[in-house]
Amino acid sequence: MSELSMGRPERVGPLDLLVIQPTPFCNIDCSYCYLPTRQSKERMAPEVLDAVFERVFTSGLVKHRFTVVWHAGEPLVLPVAFYERALAIVDAHNAGCLPVDHSFQTNGTLITQAWCDFIKANPVRIGVSLDGPAFLHDAFRKTREGLGTHRRVMEGVRRLRENAIPFHVIAVLTRPSLDFPDEMYDFFVRHEVRDVGFNVEEIEGPHRSSSLQSDDIKDLYARFLSRFYDLAAADDWPLRVREFDSTLAAIFSAGDPGPNGDPPRGHEITPLAIISVDCHGRFSSFSPELLGLPSAHYGDFVLGRVTEDDFASVLEAPKFRAIQADIDAGVERCRQECSYFALCGGGAPVNKYFENGTFVSTETLFCRLNRQALLEVVLDKVEQGRVPPPPPACEPTVPVLLKSRG
Repeated sequence: MSELSMGRPERVGPLDLLVIQPTPFCNIDCSYCYLPTRQSKERMAPEVLDAVFERVFTSGLVKHRFTVVWHAGEPLVLPVAFYERALAIVDAHNAGCLPVDHSFQTNGTLITQAWCDFIKANPVRIGVSLDGPAFLHDAFRKTREGLGTHRRVMEGVRRLRENAIPFHVIAVLTRPSLDFPDEMYDFFVRHEVRDVGFNVEEIEGPHRSSSLQSDDIKDLYARFLSRFYDLAAADDWPLRVREFDSTLAAIFSAGDPGPNGDPPRGHEITPLAIISVDCHGRFSSFSPELLGLPSAHYGDFVLGRVTEDDFASVLEAPKFRAIQADIDAGVERCRQECSYFALCGGGAPVNKYFENGTFVSTETLFCRLNRQALLEVVLDKVEQGRVPPPPPACEPTVPVLLKSRG
């Protein structure tokens, strides 16, 4: 057996999620944001954009439908023409005519009629980052002058509704949010939101602390989830909650067990199942949030550049092998030590690294809330017979992988 084959992971890909950062710039300044360069107005050059999709479609990683997420900073600060050209580049390289979905995660403040026309004319889904009522949203999601952004976001939501464009919402839950499940539920129903995902305020990169760091937070989070679940289950309004749907799927799906009877290997711990590319063409894998963040141990998490390196070549690189080995060691520790492993699969590498200082670790704040507390609440509802109907096949819920930032 060659050194290369010995060093390669057992599974690579296939590609499920391609996260592209066309610019790091964001026009607002959320207090919980983890992006260190969100004031930079650099943007992806046409030749880099072309190289991204040339690499993707010649990589052998594209086996089925995949999603391109335009994300982090604010993708709508670039003009519609940039994305019209991007979609044309995708089509030019997609010789097999495989279906490709495009998803934009936006803060909602820049949605215009031109954007609505573009969304309606193309295979595009849109998600709006909206933390609920103004008194919660504006406490954290502010302009650079310190003003709230809620009014401008709701203007964008109104335009989407006027154009009959479906959208999902990602809401970041902070400590104040947990006291207001009824108000948040009523707000989403009043504004005709059908799909919502809850991101907890995480500790990542320069965001070194979270308002959710307290001894009683797991109980408070569980109480919020339980009440929100009951409100959604009892109402005629078809509000889907990403966390509830994905947890119910994990509970009821037999899946294909991996080695040792483990659950299927998650995207964030499978090399090149997720590929993240920044505006310079630098790419990484595993948790999308890793790209662009510094590391005292690895230097950074950049594995290569699309203008110079094909994706397969990174599997031979010492940095990749070190990261992969540490991620695998952390997953193994979870398998050995955690009773939730069968319904989790080993946690998110980015949370382990920035909360615990190493991938070779187990429990995190994110894990305690969005795995343990969530599973306990949903299992309790299942035992009570309170299981909502599955979402319609034609109306996908919020992409599970967009968990890092609203």
